[in-house]
Amino acid sequence: MKSLISRIDLDSEGLEKVKQSLDNPENAARELLNYYKQRNSVNHPIDRNLIATSRGNIATEKDFETANNALKHIFVGQPAYPPYFCGDDIDWGTRPVPDNEWVWQLNRMSFWEAMGKVYWHTGDEKYAEAWGEQLIDWTRKNPNDENHKYAWRSIEAGIRGYRWTGLFQRFIDSPSFTPEVLVAFLNSCHDHTEYLMTKYTTRSNWGLMEAEGMAFIAITFPEFENAEKWREEAFRRLNNEINIQVYPDGHQRELAMGYHLGCIGWFFRTYELAKMNGIENAFPDSYLERIEKMCEVPMKLCLPNGTNVQFGDAWEGTPGQHNERFREWAEFFGREDFLYLATDGKEGKKPDSTAYALPVSGLYSMRSGWDEDAVCLVLKCGPDGGGHSQPDNGTFDLYAGGRNLMPDAGSYIYSGNPEGRAWFRQTKVHQTLTLDGKNSKYDPNLILWQPGDSLDVLVVENKSYEDLTHRRTVFFVDKRYCVIVDEAHGSAAGDVAIHFQLAPGGGEAVFNHAANSVQTGFNQGWNVFVQTQNQPDLKLEEEEGWVSFKYTVKEPRPAFRYHLKKESEKSNVRFVTLVIPFEKEVPEIQITRITEESGKLKIEVLENGYRKIFDYKMN
Repeated sequence: MKSLISRIDLDSEGLEKVKQSLDNPENAARELLNYYKQRNSVNHPIDRNLIATSRGNIATEKDFETANNALKHIFVGQPAYPPYFCGDDIDWGTRPVPDNEWVWQLNRMSFWEAMGKVYWHTGDEKYAEAWGEQLIDWTRKNPNDENHKYAWRSIEAGIRGYRWTGLFQRFIDSPSFTPEVLVAFLNSCHDHTEYLMTKYTTRSNWGLMEAEGMAFIAITFPEFENAEKWREEAFRRLNNEINIQVYPDGHQRELAMGYHLGCIGWFFRTYELAKMNGIENAFPDSYLERIEKMCEVPMKLCLPNGTNVQFGDAWEGTPGQHNERFREWAEFFGREDFLYLATDGKEGKKPDSTAYALPVSGLYSMRSGWDEDAVCLVLKCGPDGGGHSQPDNGTFDLYAGGRNLMPDAGSYIYSGNPEGRAWFRQTKVHQTLTLDGKNSKYDPNLILWQPGDSLDVLVVENKSYEDLTHRRTVFFVDKRYCVIVDEAHGSAAGDVAIHFQLAPGGGEAVFNHAANSVQTGFNQGWNVFVQTQNQPDLKLEEEEGWVSFKYTVKEPRPAFRYHLKKESEKSNVRFVTLVIPFEKEVPEIQITRITEESGKLKIEVLENGYRKIFDYKMN
């Protein structure tokens, strides 16, 4: 208690009795606890006044399972793995799997949040009592030193800083929240924030979690002598990072949807907490304007059923997963298009376009409409996003008829299986071009973005290798199918291939080597037909194919490549490919002519007897 007293401004209003009890630490702790139980000067998203109305209607069945397991010290770490018993005498460094994510996430204590909800739901003191015991146990066993690094990465410290303030709101009114619990809790909060003051991971989502943890502790506990200093530093970092990390087109620089959505939350939650406590003026108008731009990204880039494209370390998720987010954003920003997505088109207005370019991020989408069965292609050709990005510029995802027909491979795992993680990060397991199967570099350039009523045209380049540039042109024809032109130009020589991967679960893919075509084999619903135009020495070959929609889970899927030998004196290799989603039968579409005239690449297509010509001017 003496250590805690030295950290608190005892001249704060309401702490007079604490100050008067300095010669009796036990009494001072009781008075401090009484102060916090009676305090109503600080607002928090978890409103203590709602505890009575939450009885019987706040916790889910999953919350009960998690909380009841936690009573028995069976804890959730990385949630893709089963909960694990961490001992009667809890070992907070437990590692039941080689994946370090398990022990790291164990020390984020998501199960404590479930205990808090179940406590409000039931009023059963066993949850509050167990939480207090576990909190004291954790603080006693996990000093911030070399032997406990598993608990003190700055990301875990930031997450705890945010979460623990909510746990305080859940449990402070419990008779099981004793002076001993309060002293351990507040001392640890102080240690967390002082530590986070020394950690600033700029240009990374880590930096936002660090700042959020500092801000939530500083605002929730202004009684700390250093609270104002912590708060100002947290606000400074967030105001910096929203301009450093978020491109003008709205995407967070790591270019992975899950992290992008997380960053929206980390930026937004601290602003909301500041607003609740009358200090939102610390954030300029441009801060909210940039957050609103961020909120447009899932509208523009997610697939028609609301699932994510798995570029980088992103996960597909479930249909409609962003509806509640869109509803919150619609209300806050007054956006009718967000409301449309939140309600599956029942309210609001459709987004203003079916084609979007995020040119700085290098992400582009083209779709036939805003219904769940729409045809949609999303393509990536952007800068290096760091550790959560993959070397896959030029890759795309194709969706139609409620089915993701050509999904991105995903990322499978983070830690504990380096070979597995490395496999999913290869350029050749993405829908793009390679030289000798090697990973490509990030060196993107947008050549042309020309959306239209019946034809969307996208031309991007990536200097993928030394002396070899990949130019990909996508013609989205009548918002139904694509003609894709891939060109490899430069002096480099070797095996040039374009790679494609199809959805799993469709039975055997149909390979027609004579026609250079491959199609999925779903018995019901939509399929996709891929065909590259024949040319001398072109070869179609099957490849190893996997896709991961969930952490640690992968499944086989059809994959193949078309490839040609490129001699150094040949300056250009070109592939022209039809990618046609279809419901019943493959439409009769043929590429009949490819010409270059006056600096223009011209494609002639014959569809059901009708000729179509489209082109773009080459540099």
